[in-house]
Amino acid sequence: MKTWLKHVPFQRGPGGTLLGLALEAGRLEGVLVRRTNGFGEVKAAFGATLSLDLLTDAPELVGREIRKHLDAAGIRERRCAVGLPLGWALTIQVPLPDLPPADIDGFLQIEAERGFPYAPEALLMAQSRFRTPGGAACATLVAIPRDHVTRLEAVLQAAQLRPVSFSLGIASLQRANAEASQGVMALAPSDHSIGLQVSCGGGVAVLRTLEGVFEIEGGTPQLQADQVARETRVTLGQLPSDLREAVRRLRVFGRDNSAEALVEHLRPRFEPMGIVVEQVRDYSASDTGLQLPPRTPVSAALALAVQGLTEPKTGFEFLPPRVSAWQRLTSRYSSRKLVWTGAAAGAAAGCLALGFLYQQWQLWHWDKQWQAIKARATALEQIQQQIKLYRPWFDDSMRSLTVLRQLTEAFPEDGAVSAKTVEIRDATSVTCSGTAQDHQALIQTLERLQTAKQVSDVRVEQMRGRSPLEFTFNFRWVEGGGS
Repeated sequence: MKTWLKHVPFQRGPGGTLLGLALEAGRLEGVLVRRTNGFGEVKAAFGATLSLDLLTDAPELVGREIRKHLDAAGIRERRCAVGLPLGWALTIQVPLPDLPPADIDGFLQIEAERGFPYAPEALLMAQSRFRTPGGAACATLVAIPRDHVTRLEAVLQAAQLRPVSFSLGIASLQRANAEASQGVMALAPSDHSIGLQVSCGGGVAVLRTLEGVFEIEGGTPQLQADQVARETRVTLGQLPSDLREAVRRLRVFGRDNSAEALVEHLRPRFEPMGIVVEQVRDYSASDTGLQLPPRTPVSAALALAVQGLTEPKTGFEFLPPRVSAWQRLTSRYSSRKLVWTGAAAGAAAGCLALGFLYQQWQLWHWDKQWQAIKARATALEQIQQQIKLYRPWFDDSMRSLTVLRQLTEAFPEDGAVSAKTVEIRDATSVTCSGTAQDHQALIQTLERLQTAKQVSDVRVEQMRGRSPLEFTFNFRWVEGGGS
């Protein structure tokens, strides 16, 4: 079974109309764009919060709700380019060895089977290859659960829509194959999360969602800019040194208050590092060649529609391949198959009665056998489904509890140093924030922590104040002992 989805741009003439839809955390945005001789016109735009969930509620009901919003906006176009929620995406980064080009896809398929917690047939996968400034070849593999896409197709069918593309909104906003996208970190804020993408060397190097950066205050999500800055720095710190040095621009997409507040907060933190922070408010035709009216607000839905109308080549496409009725018919009834079908039909005509009796006897026999084992087979199937679902997350080493116990033992019993937050990433990278009565108490705590054989690379990220002293430090947890 094929694992990779090859993107083949749908063919269009010099004109056309396409609806761009962006789905993210229960929010639906749509932009209808018409293209005429290289110029684009925004015919309609809307934004709405969906009361039903795409993955849990009945597809017919969700599709009816989407149709209601489209009718209210006066949109009748059926073809649409859809941006999948970034939270659905699973990503891994794979260094590419020196292999013949024909063997690369096979190697990446093996790495995907090892890296993703699902079977290959349960995923729709795409790839983006890039080169680091040092010349190393790498690939970012992105996978979407097939069940999610199948359910979304049913929802769109109920909404009387025909998808021509399933892509990612942030990848359409910041196109990795454009020359202006080299060494760029892009942030795309939404109502409850922020999408992050790092593009370099002709492809996407990092793709992730920043969760927990909004807090509900008075019923309204409030952006926690400090948390965004911290997560962004962590992302940069996890990149290889040559790739990290190549990131020279940070672009924030959007016109709303969250985007403006984010730019104002990030600018003094990143510009001293030589990274230019800019806010992208309006659409630019520099990457696609489609000219829109001046000061057209930028959005993921608009970028998806423009991307579909200009026939670009993108690395992320998750629309399952469609087989037409004619192709199914011709593959089923080819000339050779017609010969064999005729011969089989002639033979069957001679012994029809005997074959029918034999078939009935076989059905009766195997149905009796099945009824005898049906209850046990059903129970076994349920057990296998549970094993398949929870096996990737089963771990009897209790590593997180061991890390917390070691960290607790390092803190003094008199409460001179206390922790507020502890974050464990990939069961190896630990970050701790808290307060200490003074600098000496913190130093003693770090010294006790460094004596543990599983702890290495203890580093203090931040210290503020004197008494009490606010601190943030991190360390690496190495099973079997660190250096």
